[in-house]
Amino acid sequence: MSQATNQSWGGRFSEPTDAFVARFTASVTFDQRLARQDIQGSIAHATMLARVGVLTDDERDTIINGLTEIQGEIERGEFNWSIPLEDVHMNIEARLTDKIGITGKKLHTGRSRNDQVATDIRLFMRDEIDVIEAELVRLREGMIELADREADTIMPGFTHLQTAQPVTFGHHLLAWQEMLTRDHERLLDCRKRVNVMPLGAAALAGTTYPIDRHVTAELLGFDRPAENSLDAVSDRDFAIEFTSFASILLMHLSRMSEELVLWTSAQFDFIDLPDRFCTGSSIMPQKKNPDVPELVRGKTGRVYGHLMALLTLMKSQPLAYNKDNQEDKEPLFDAVDTVRDCLKAFADMVPAIEPKKDSMYEAARRGFSTATDLADYLVRKGVAFRDAHEIVGQSVAYGLKTKKDLSEMTLEELQQFSATIGQDVFEVLTLEGSVAARNHIGGTAPDQVRAAASRASEALAALKGDA
Repeated sequence: MSQATNQSWGGRFSEPTDAFVARFTASVTFDQRLARQDIQGSIAHATMLARVGVLTDDERDTIINGLTEIQGEIERGEFNWSIPLEDVHMNIEARLTDKIGITGKKLHTGRSRNDQVATDIRLFMRDEIDVIEAELVRLREGMIELADREADTIMPGFTHLQTAQPVTFGHHLLAWQEMLTRDHERLLDCRKRVNVMPLGAAALAGTTYPIDRHVTAELLGFDRPAENSLDAVSDRDFAIEFTSFASILLMHLSRMSEELVLWTSAQFDFIDLPDRFCTGSSIMPQKKNPDVPELVRGKTGRVYGHLMALLTLMKSQPLAYNKDNQEDKEPLFDAVDTVRDCLKAFADMVPAIEPKKDSMYEAARRGFSTATDLADYLVRKGVAFRDAHEIVGQSVAYGLKTKKDLSEMTLEELQQFSATIGQDVFEVLTLEGSVAARNHIGGTAPDQVRAAASRASEALAALKGDA
């Protein structure tokens, strides 16, 4: 048996909590991460209580000074965390009472640990979302700049991982950037719903004290107080929404990682990653492994798991707060850390990608990537598309037999499949001609890629300005 029952709730109990149960139900080993936000919320709560006359100004100042000293102890690593005190809230409150006496016990007036923890998590998530957004902005900026530099760099575009049509490396990077744009919008939208204040809902029904929740919300920078006390203490939609954002983002980063891993292989040889983002082999001295993208690809699964964990956690809970919700923090904390670290790795790595332009160009020449251009050429000459498709298919079959790309065939060789083909066909069979012909918004023509990069940069700057 433990030596004592928690003083914050043990008055009606006739025996102390079992020592194992105390350890099993405690959360302080992980929720101490919320200490800064817990103190921030308590300072705002004490300030509001003084403003409405529940605390005197002297009591408020004594509490705030004590909390500030405790914050220093925590930051210096001098704070003694206690398992029997269960969580970050009671650890800090008990230390405050030790420091300032009975006045410390008045801090909890008009609130519950239910609304306190819900407020702490939202403050934490708001802080972390802002850090994550900064990394996402940095990645998008680096990607857009690289795309603009590589607007003319030709590479093969793929469908089914088979050579399809030539595109530019800049165009491919801007496809990645479009994914991140949607992720960025989702993150900012999620932040709006995070920034609602539960404090004042107390355990579930509100409080009889004359609190002013609008004052507390303003002090803490929340957009507004939550409308319903039952929902305020039990809602974890914002955590699920964040992990949903995180899952989609990691899915996108994983797709990018897969391409980076392929492109660094000897079989593709499209890009080089600087050594600082790679590792070697303990047995094969020639190896240079793309560990950063591989790890990001691997970490995607754990974030998916956190989303499923939170959805499952909430799926059967009746209103209002239940102890189940203690299990929200570890998956949420890990999702935050994983997203932040993966974005930092990508934001550092992507601008440092070095394209191997000759290898990309040579790969685009293989696989008859301008076959569609030949079909379009024939259509413009009056040939029905289905007939043009057949003609080009025969030309490709001939190329496979003779080991010649369409651009390497003579005019006579091409004309054996259609007399409509003229000398001007070679203008569309070159890779440069192919990409330049896609000269419309969203197309891969170099001018369009540069214009798209400029628009993306302007839109990102405007988004940063609105934040």
